[in-house]
Amino acid sequence: MIDQYDRKINYLRLSVTDLYNLKCKYCMPIDGIDKKCHSEILRIEDYLKIVKVSTDIGIDKVRLTGGEPLVRGGIIKLISEISKIDAIKDIAMTTNGLLLKKNAQKLKDAGLKRLNISLDTMNPIKYSEITRGGNVEEVLSGIKEAKRIGLVPIKLNVVVINGFNTDEISDFIDYADDDVEVRFIELMPIGEASNWNKEKFISNDELYEQYKNILVDDLEYSNGPAKYYRKKETNGKIGFINPISHHFCNKCNRIRVTPDGKLKTCLHSNEEVDLREAVNLSEEKLKQLLINSINNKPERHHLNDEGFEPISRSMNCIGG
Repeated sequence: MIDQYDRKINYLRLSVTDLYNLKCKYCMPIDGIDKKCHSEILRIEDYLKIVKVSTDIGIDKVRLTGGEPLVRGGIIKLISEISKIDAIKDIAMTTNGLLLKKNAQKLKDAGLKRLNISLDTMNPIKYSEITRGGNVEEVLSGIKEAKRIGLVPIKLNVVVINGFNTDEISDFIDYADDDVEVRFIELMPIGEASNWNKEKFISNDELYEQYKNILVDDLEYSNGPAKYYRKKETNGKIGFINPISHHFCNKCNRIRVTPDGKLKTCLHSNEEVDLREAVNLSEEKLKQLLINSINNKPERHHLNDEGFEPISRSMNCIGG
């Protein structure tokens, strides 16, 4: 499927739940979120139908997100069923890692290929602070277990927050090895972070300038929106994702489905298409809805435009 801006759309992100087992400060208000009723959330069978139909228009890569996908009942079954679809070449998951240690082997056995783990600090005190009570040792134990059983490569997603974790950048660079890629992501004005002071933002250009002496351009490695480097004299890969300072919309190859069945063709747009009726009807109607939506996928986001209004949904309802 090629959209009107000549982008090949082959990547589907499924947010399988809006529930989360943390209350991260830049994702959620302190009182948490209004939980959707069970009847409002897509069933496992609905997600599977969406994946199967989407392969007819060229989707071959699926990522499961949340909320926290490992709190969703039936997640192992969903992965197992998706892995049986011949057209799907890659199944991945984005998780906070808290439940990873006890689920890593089951995820691998079900057919999961890769993991992205959201981790903004390895300092136990700061982790508890920004997640409002999380235990970073559980995350690190989950990463260790995933590496032990060979559920790699693991991508560590680090949202860079000026004055909070900028003193840990070198620690994260040191953490990268043959199995773990570390990716620094610019803070985006979404959810609670849309109200944060602009002083909390730091561009990855500025970050790179501070650490370029220990990094080498990795011209042979390219994966998604990140610009990759290697730690000198090692294979540890370091990526920089720059949605604010250098948007990569011209290469965007993805669409997203929210837990309540809304299709989003752009993360930073409030435009959504309701798939729920089509999911319950014919596969052909669902397929045509996907095609029409991709044909209307916007050219780019407008985060840097004057008067930009942040999207109304929080990240836990979209999946990033």
